[in-house]
Amino acid sequence: MWDEFSGPLRRYIIKRVGSAEDAEDILQEVFLKIHNNLKNLEDEKKIHAWIYTITRNTITDYYRKNSRMPELIELDENISENRSLELTANLEIAACLQEMIKVLPEKYQEVILLSEFEKLSHKEIGEKLGISVSGVKSRVQRGRKMLKEMLLGCCQLEFDSLGHVIDYEHKEKNCKFCKKKDA
Repeated sequence: MWDEFSGPLRRYIIKRVGSAEDAEDILQEVFLKIHNNLKNLEDEKKIHAWIYTITRNTITDYYRKNSRMPELIELDENISENRSLELTANLEIAACLQEMIKVLPEKYQEVILLSEFEKLSHKEIGEKLGISVSGVKSRVQRGRKMLKEMLLGCCQLEFDSLGHVIDYEHKEKNCKFCKKKDA
């Protein structure tokens, strides 16, 4: 198990904590948890997702324990002012999405912001914009599809068995959407 998972897990952890020493400590803790809880794994086919869940939880515990949990950044102009903040994978992807939303055609940008960030229902959005509920649903679907295409054009994403992003890698060194440029 060490041979199969240690390398990918180490890279996954380093991306999220930034320190190789801390990543090694977390990796050791992850494998200790795996060893101690392997008997509780009900479906061996789900071992990959199970191991990454343990890893994510261990990283969260690390930040809690060390009071270094990065604050969630609102999707606004502050993200560009906080480049020095070491962003986790999800926050980096969120930063990319923020830039992608800005280039959507206005009618799609508007419904995405209202539905995804202001959490308005399709009916509320329709009333606010003066369009039908089916029109709102259509625009949300098209906007999401455009965002997905832009994101997949920008980054190579790795998903767990439930479809959650567990890792990513930029396809290009200077993506026009990503704030963090690869060296």
